[in-house]
Amino acid sequence: MQHSKSPCATSLWLPESQLAPLPDTSILDWLFDEGSLTRRLTRLSNDGFSVTPLFEGWQPLRADECAALDLAEGSEGWVREVYLRGHGEAWVFARSVASRSALQGDGLHMDELGSRSLGELLFCDQAFQRRAIEVCHYPQEWLPTDARAPGLWGRRSRFDRGALSVLVAEIFLPTLWRAARAHPENC
Repeated sequence: MQHSKSPCATSLWLPESQLAPLPDTSILDWLFDEGSLTRRLTRLSNDGFSVTPLFEGWQPLRADECAALDLAEGSEGWVREVYLRGHGEAWVFARSVASRSALQGDGLHMDELGSRSLGELLFCDQAFQRRAIEVCHYPQEWLPTDARAPGLWGRRSRFDRGALSVLVAEIFLPTLWRAARAHPENC
């Protein structure tokens, strides 16, 4: 999926300390949970979790992604967009990016993940260090057409391992909030 250049600046993404007004506590809990989202979604779905790849390939990264990865604007990177699903229903749209130069020769084969979770791979490799989580109301024009809605909460964080940095953004869809309200004991 190609995305047009966004007029949004990197200030679109905010740490929890700069977020105002704060969303309700149940949403905050999901946005700033430091654990593996894959594991949490697997629990919520009673092992009915799956990943559906939407796009994987090289393309110019957005300005906010270049800034977060300390790259020159317009740098090319590997982009992976997927739906994280519970019982076949799209709960989260995820977009992960890494620069071409950092990926080449690193040994992280993002192009070979298929329907496996990148998040699980990042959490299983103790060499990856996660930076602070930032959140925003994700611009709907950056979402797949079938998931476009205004005001959806998204979060992102950067995972570093040596010279490799992977930026992972996760956008929470309304279907996730319905599932979480229906099964709070599994969250």
